[in-house]
Amino acid sequence: MRVLLVGGGGREHALALGLAGDPAVEALFAAPGNPGIAAVAQLREVTPTDPAAVAALAVEVAADLVVIGPEAPLVAGVADAVRAKGIAVFGPSAEAARLEGSKTFAKDVMTAAGVPTARAYTCEDASAVARALDEFGAPYVVKDDGLAAGKGVVVTDDRAAAERHAAECGRVVIEEYLSGPEVSLFVVTDGEAAVPLLPAQDFKRVGDGDTGPNTGGMGAYAPLPWAPPGLVDDVMRDVVHPTLAELRRRGTPFAGLLYVGLAITPSGPRVIEFNARFGDPETQVVLALLETPLGGLLHAAATGTLGAHPPLRWRDGAAVTVVVAADGYPAGPRTGDVITGADRAGIIHAGTRRDADGTLRSAGGRVLCGTATGPDLAAARDAAYALVRDVELAGSHHRTDIAAAAVDGRITIPG
Repeated sequence: MRVLLVGGGGREHALALGLAGDPAVEALFAAPGNPGIAAVAQLREVTPTDPAAVAALAVEVAADLVVIGPEAPLVAGVADAVRAKGIAVFGPSAEAARLEGSKTFAKDVMTAAGVPTARAYTCEDASAVARALDEFGAPYVVKDDGLAAGKGVVVTDDRAAAERHAAECGRVVIEEYLSGPEVSLFVVTDGEAAVPLLPAQDFKRVGDGDTGPNTGGMGAYAPLPWAPPGLVDDVMRDVVHPTLAELRRRGTPFAGLLYVGLAITPSGPRVIEFNARFGDPETQVVLALLETPLGGLLHAAATGTLGAHPPLRWRDGAAVTVVVAADGYPAGPRTGDVITGADRAGIIHAGTRRDADGTLRSAGGRVLCGTATGPDLAAARDAAYALVRDVELAGSHHRTDIAAAAVDGRITIPG
């Protein structure tokens, strides 16, 4: 199988490692890729959000499968353009990707499907914003209605900050706050059959103790020792299958990766958001534990044969990833700094570039992830932080508490 992977971040490096480890994948191409991905794939230049260019590249490399990593190409219709060439693609259509591209659309689908989620209003002017904030009270949850690279959500007790974010975004969804620990559940689907991966937890805030602004994610771990028994089965029954059925009813079946972001509230799991692709950095830990060949799994979803795929196999133990961010991230990350200590197993490249002379430099806000597995969560955490300690990048920062509460048994389910 010849595979073309679209994207160039940490999620795509994790996907590339998984695909390269599948014996059925005889050739792996990545566009545009990154220096880490270059170690396991042939890189090609392409604008990921250009449907015609990606489709043409898929034809050029004779791809049997195209895997689209980021959300922006999906919302732009890249999957549609590739499918029009008769090539199997892992990723939903532009219409189905509106589950991520529009928070309002996602709420409409959830309401129609009877999915448990927060009450919400879509607001486009200051008076509507004020009414919604009055009704729900603090903490205020204000979400940009469109794509925002994981940084479009403000959760705050500061009314003025909530109003400011709403004004900056224009069209927002304001919803009631959901209390309880958060869970990320990835579901591989061909539109009918649906296969859950291991649940994970990520850390959105930039600082220890969940302080500071939201980011694209500062670390993650899997599995979740504190998760309620039956959590995945409940979410599949109450959230995933009703959502997929509603999208089929609308004539826009969802095939690809459905990301379900959950809060485990006193009343049970509630959906915070849907995404239309693998989450970053949860992908790093979930795929590190997946023993089933990745290429075959994604190809089955892309070709409507997922129902016949063998049950997934998982490695024992746990995985942790810790993100190393550039100076100034998330407000204004500095780029171009030299990186040393990054060319080792377990280091996932997220925002890097390599000079002609081989020097590795930062090229984004989230620069690298130290990803490690271990026989238990504590061992995996120690190994991940050992990787991060050996990376040198001027002014960089990382959270020091990734997975700490889970290791110490400090996460409790409310109720």
